[in-house]
Amino acid sequence: MKRTQNIEIAVDAIVFGYNKEDGVRLLLIKRKYDPFKGEWAIPGGFVLDNESLENAVERELQEETGVKINYLEQLYTFGKPDRDPRRRIISVAYFGLVKSSQFEKLNAATDAEEAQWFNIKELPKLAFDHQEILKIAIERLRAKITYQPIGFELLEQKFPFSDLEHLYAALLDRAIDRRNFKKKVMSLGILEELDEKAKSTGAGRPGNLFQFNKTTYSRLLKEGMHFEI
Repeated sequence: MKRTQNIEIAVDAIVFGYNKEDGVRLLLIKRKYDPFKGEWAIPGGFVLDNESLENAVERELQEETGVKINYLEQLYTFGKPDRDPRRRIISVAYFGLVKSSQFEKLNAATDAEEAQWFNIKELPKLAFDHQEILKIAIERLRAKITYQPIGFELLEQKFPFSDLEHLYAALLDRAIDRRNFKKKVMSLGILEELDEKAKSTGAGRPGNLFQFNKTTYSRLLKEGMHFEI
């Protein structure tokens, strides 16, 4: 059977950031060229003939935003025939988590006119099928909470327990039972309570600071866990 293909491969990088003041944020770029010139989109671009998918998504992310991330997890492959008005393009999407305060200074270049962090609840209209891509990324992130620990990449080295609680509530977009949450988290063995007090906020006595136990955290990343909130 004779087969004819005219398909190109692209990559997209869904990067979630977090800080205590703004909650969960998403990194977007404003497109410099058609199609969808002047509209907001997820960073990404075409894979070069001589590079891997992983190298391509890291390169595109750094070129379009100035953000460099050591680890991006493959999310899903998007390949509807009409997803791009130019031609048939299949995109392999990746997602990652960063402490967005470390990347406040963004440098847009190549196909990006501008790069900006947006609160996940206040997003602009997205180009292409990026709304669908983002929806699947959020679903994956919320599911990930139940089988892998989250927070090492997003919180300070030492933090009050309330910071971890606020992080999970922001990712889930709902309130959580504080007492039950702390009991379950501490049973995992991923946190160490320190003999150091958090800075006083003026609302009662400050509690102790915590840090992640890197050994246990890394083990649960590999082995998985069961964590229902």
